[in-house]
Amino acid sequence: MSGPLVSETCSGLEDASDSKSPLSSRFREPLTHARFQELFGGAEQEPELSAEPCLPWLCRLWRRRTCACSGPGAWRVLLARLPPLRWLPHYRWRAWLLGDAVAGVTVGVVHVPQGMAFALLASVPPVFGLYTSFFPVLIYSLLGTGRHLSTGTFAVLSLMTGSVVERLVPEPLAGNLSTIEREQLEAQRVGAAAAVAFGSGTLMLGMFMLQLGVLSTFLSEPVVKALTSGAALHVLVSQLPSLLGLSLPRQIGCFSLFKTLAAVLTALPRSSPAELTISALSLALLVPVKELNVRFRDRLPTPIPGEVVMVLLASVLCFTSSLDTRYNVKVVGLLPRGFPRPLLPTLDELPRILADSLPIALVTFAVSTSLASIYADKYSYAIDPNQELLAHGVSNLISSLFSCFPNSATLATTSLLVDAGGNTQLAGLFSCAVVLSVLLWLGPFFYYLPKAVLACINISSMRQMLFQMRELPQLWRVSHVDFAVWMVTWLAVVTLNVDLGLAVGVVVSMMTVVCRTQRVQCLALGLAEGTELYRPLRESHKLLQVPGLCILSYPAPLYFATRGQFRRIMEWHLGLGERSVPGAEPIRVVVLDFSGIPFADAAGAGEVVQLTRRCQDAGICLLLAQCNALVLETLTRAGLLERMTPEQLFVSVQDAAAHALERLKPTGPKICTVWV
Repeated sequence: MSGPLVSETCSGLEDASDSKSPLSSRFREPLTHARFQELFGGAEQEPELSAEPCLPWLCRLWRRRTCACSGPGAWRVLLARLPPLRWLPHYRWRAWLLGDAVAGVTVGVVHVPQGMAFALLASVPPVFGLYTSFFPVLIYSLLGTGRHLSTGTFAVLSLMTGSVVERLVPEPLAGNLSTIEREQLEAQRVGAAAAVAFGSGTLMLGMFMLQLGVLSTFLSEPVVKALTSGAALHVLVSQLPSLLGLSLPRQIGCFSLFKTLAAVLTALPRSSPAELTISALSLALLVPVKELNVRFRDRLPTPIPGEVVMVLLASVLCFTSSLDTRYNVKVVGLLPRGFPRPLLPTLDELPRILADSLPIALVTFAVSTSLASIYADKYSYAIDPNQELLAHGVSNLISSLFSCFPNSATLATTSLLVDAGGNTQLAGLFSCAVVLSVLLWLGPFFYYLPKAVLACINISSMRQMLFQMRELPQLWRVSHVDFAVWMVTWLAVVTLNVDLGLAVGVVVSMMTVVCRTQRVQCLALGLAEGTELYRPLRESHKLLQVPGLCILSYPAPLYFATRGQFRRIMEWHLGLGERSVPGAEPIRVVVLDFSGIPFADAAGAGEVVQLTRRCQDAGICLLLAQCNALVLETLTRAGLLERMTPEQLFVSVQDAAAHALERLKPTGPKICTVWV
């Protein structure tokens, strides 16, 4: 079909009808769905499927199991589950090794202060942040598919973990704990944080077994960005007591941000001048260095390690001036050498821990998968969302045995890894080597590091997440709906807390999808003059419309939530029931273009069958065009073919319209539809 409709008598067209193929001539009959299947064939079905429906499925499962147990099958499983077996044989040692080494060392140097700083957010001693910067990175290097992804401690997860830990193991109101009581409290909090990591890892492994990697699509980009931006504000406010040298209980639950601000303002006269000075000097160094790294990213061979410089300067200053004894400046203290003994976390409150671990697992998966996808698209390789579930699940599960708290990919260190020239997961091994050297040999040098400096590192690390708000004007220009989702999620995170904000964001995002299906405009189509194309009538006044023929396109899913809207639209256009338009031309033939319907459920299919019955009662011929296989199967099972014949199902709107014109032509000489 490649031209306009022309009406001619068939007496001069008899030769054309003698062609061998019905599609080889310029004149052909309209193709129904059944005729198309007859000419071009359809999907072949196994003959034994109808007789013994369970047997083929069991045979396929048995063949799959047998194949997996064979030598080639086992090798394919290893290749799928251990990505280094795929990329390591093709590793370009001369071109990539130096870049991976430099990037890994650079990220490892940053991991040390950030790990200790984020441990304070999780309400555990700083050394456990170093453990979390070692074990998860090592495991992800072996199981992850994101070549440019840097894992470890993440501020948002640390904040969420800290809220859970503070609720499960609150600090006594009396305060002034003895050394032994303080150690017992810290041990209980470490156990609670490890239990949360164990729970989130278990949930992600369960999602992997169910192949639920597709869930990453349900956390839209506006939701993830609003979540991280709002959580960054929580991090900033939660660090104010440490910046000012105030000993305040951590606020948890709804409105915790405002409660913290009120508590800080109330206790402001008791702030420590020494720690306030240290915080001001630290921020005065860290913030400009961050800005220089961003502005001169292309000129600098490697980013300036401002955190490391600040840690060294603050430690030397505190040691030489005895700030910890003279001014009661809180310091990190002794970092134990080596690794903790593997220990199964306490799971006494497993149901509550799993409930708290679910949002942490979702945030871990969403942030990690979105970051991995960004750099995979940039550098032209593919990631496997289900393998990412396995990697992060195993990472959290195994690292929890070594008293680590929940971990994921991080925005700042991933960007740093790419800027420093990282190419593969091998950079993670060099990062682990740096953290390992601190755990084994360099730990005592951080004894005099003020905790206020770690708070400043936390705040300066939020720059990238806070500056995501600069994208809002562009988001408003692109989509008002996505802008609204972003704002609602951000307000929910800031006002309530991160967990509830995530839930609100997901619900609102899903509701926008449902609401969009409720606001679909059914389009009436007309023939564009001089062509065979059918376009919406509102686009041009030059479109041809045949009296008695109505061509409608319904571009939305047809399911229980839209069946009422579909019924009202059909009644209005076809003049059925009380919605008929006075004085309008009666409809004799209607063509429904179903090409825009991706799926239909039982309720929607029943509505189509009901429409067929009402059209028959009203003397209207109903034709369906371009139903996809899934929709057609659902309609057939709902009893559509009991109300209409297969000759009323067409492969295209053009074929259905040509058939409708044949029905509407006046009696007289035989008319054929000619496509020129």
